[in-house]
Amino acid sequence: MNLEKEQTNMKIFIDDYRIPMDCIKYMHTRIGPMNTIYNDGEWFIVRNYPQFVNAIDRFKGEITHISFDHDLADAHYHQSMQEGDIDYNAEELNNNDFDKTGYHAAQYLKEVYEKENLKLPIMFVHSMNPVGTQNIINLFK
Repeated sequence: MNLEKEQTNMKIFIDDYRIPMDCIKYMHTRIGPMNTIYNDGEWFIVRNYPQFVNAIDRFKGEITHISFDHDLADAHYHQSMQEGDIDYNAEELNNNDFDKTGYHAAQYLKEVYEKENLKLPIMFVHSMNPVGTQNIINLFK
């Protein structure tokens, strides 16, 4: 009997509307042939910041991949359209956890993994918000 821990392939997809397969159409321009990962196996889909926090707390250390959307609430879309993709402070929208963006989710992930000295999963940003995408990427540089 093999008592070693079974290797997991836990992938988290955070997006308020899309499903992973939606990203196959455009992610090849960002990650090349790796975009097929969006059609590969099961993804654990979370729709907002509180669900993401729960998933990280539950599966930390087992997560192999995370794909981030930036805009996770209708207010984020409205704000982004009004400002023409100019960066904005999402904290000003509302201090409610349901109004937090994918950037806040990425911050939470980074904080937890650094605190517990865990290796970060492979991360992608599938957001259509160019400023939000770059902010998430820059967080991990």
